[in-house]
Amino acid sequence: MSMTTERLPATSRPLALITGVGRTVGIGAGIARRLAASGWDIAYTYWTPYDERMAWGVEQGAAEATAAALAEHGAAGAAIEADLADPEAPARVFDEAERLLGPVTALVMCHCESVDSGLLDTTVESFDRHFAVNARATWLLIREYGTRFALAHGSGRIISLTSDHTVGNLPYGASKGALDRITLAAARELAHLGVTANVINPGPVDTGWMSDELRAACVGRTPLGRLGTPQDTAHLVDFLCSPQGQWVNGQLLMSNGGFA
Repeated sequence: MSMTTERLPATSRPLALITGVGRTVGIGAGIARRLAASGWDIAYTYWTPYDERMAWGVEQGAAEATAAALAEHGAAGAAIEADLADPEAPARVFDEAERLLGPVTALVMCHCESVDSGLLDTTVESFDRHFAVNARATWLLIREYGTRFALAHGSGRIISLTSDHTVGNLPYGASKGALDRITLAAARELAHLGVTANVINPGPVDTGWMSDELRAACVGRTPLGRLGTPQDTAHLVDFLCSPQGQWVNGQLLMSNGGFA
């Protein structure tokens, strides 16, 4: 299940578990590099069959390249391959992360199922898979985190990435809406642990899926005149995971350059 089979040497760095780090150009990988530079060790998940189904395809060696980038910042990294559509996967991911690197301080969820389809052409299988990955897995990951967390009160962090795209993207948008509610519930239900929970909507970030026409349209709707980058989202996650970000809790944050 993991690239790394033996427990890595213990460090004094806190551990972030980041889901959905399948490609080096993705938001998840950008967050992993930023947190590593800020002193975190990183366990990260990926699922190759998802990339195989998507237009961008599989980036060969991505998990290894991410691990090398983390090591440049002195971070230990563990890549865990996991199909989050499997309801047993979240517990296995936590088991593996804990075995290799120790207890998880921050849970950052960047995983998704994202297949364009609308009200009239979405299949039941696609609808169910979107909810299994985007909503159910988010709940199960948070549940694992909440039942296992025993670190210093006030140190815990849960962050999910969302989207408000719904038209022509029904199962993705609807399941992301469910993800929002599930994550924000944790701000109350895990308050006794001193854990904060927030959702970030990064707006349009081109990681290889945009056409030229869509890219131009999104730039035209953004006052700052450019698309968002993985680094833009990573800086906000970095702040929320820091001690200075502790008072931001239970929020759905728009971090999109003013995209309308």
